[in-house]
Amino acid sequence: MPIEFTHVPGKIRAADASFFYDFVETATKLSLIEDAGFRKIVIDDEAGLLTNMDLAAQTLDRTSSLEVVLTHWAGVIEPTVAARQLAALDARSGGRLSLRMLSEPLSDDDAEARPASHTVLWQRIDEYLVLLKRLWSNDRPFDHEGAFYSIKGGYVPRKGPHGADVNIRMGARSGTALRVAGRHADVFELAPGPLAEIRQSMERVRSAAAEHGRAGKLRFALPVQIRSEDKPATSCQKAVELAGTPAQVALSLLSYAALGIKEFMIVGVDRPREIATAGREAIALLRNSLARREADIPQPGAFASRATQGARAGC
Repeated sequence: MPIEFTHVPGKIRAADASFFYDFVETATKLSLIEDAGFRKIVIDDEAGLLTNMDLAAQTLDRTSSLEVVLTHWAGVIEPTVAARQLAALDARSGGRLSLRMLSEPLSDDDAEARPASHTVLWQRIDEYLVLLKRLWSNDRPFDHEGAFYSIKGGYVPRKGPHGADVNIRMGARSGTALRVAGRHADVFELAPGPLAEIRQSMERVRSAAAEHGRAGKLRFALPVQIRSEDKPATSCQKAVELAGTPAQVALSLLSYAALGIKEFMIVGVDRPREIATAGREAIALLRNSLARREADIPQPGAFASRATQGARAGC
């Protein structure tokens, strides 16, 4: 499967406004993002889940091929409500929706009933995802009584085009979180680090997925921050940081692609000129380089050990 590129909107302008602060301007940039070769866009606004759903709907309406990665978390709305709204969005877009599940703290009411431990958080995410998939696939109402959710007559009459097979994206490090990700994730978002550390993380995730017979279904995504050469390096970020010419950036990404990473989540290209340059040069160069090298690479990792000039791991 070819390498995919996902656009991760950041903050723009001096006031640190959201990428979506003016949707008339955003619509123009969405068209550029599609034309530049990005396959997906992440919706993760600070205003929260309901705003994310609204922005996702607007984005899907204003694009024709761009997939929307909707950031979501358990506990904000009930599974039956979420399943119904997400199925409607997926149907409205012709199947261009995927779900990015993050871990969030329990609400104050939940905290009174049980400790808001790391294990509890992931147990709730697990139950939530099980219910979403069941609601997206069942052909008759069902009841459920679990540790976190109680459902009577749960049913979603209008399923999305993929049914229960909506792509689920997750990212985690602990053993508890990896067990949940191994059960549910179709795409795993990796944390930044040296190549050897990223390779080790991928092996851990595959092992967790193998316990559920899903190792072959799992794909890996890596957040990448592209920094222009005239800007200083950031002191702490959640993405591998690359700097240099488009050709240097593409060369650096080759080493990560050799590990088996099939998706790069590009951060830091929010202005029209940056979007166009990324598509015309860095993305195109990487795809062309991979096409030339594919027949010569006997196995993943064959050229992963080469130095990645201009790359640094985030903290």
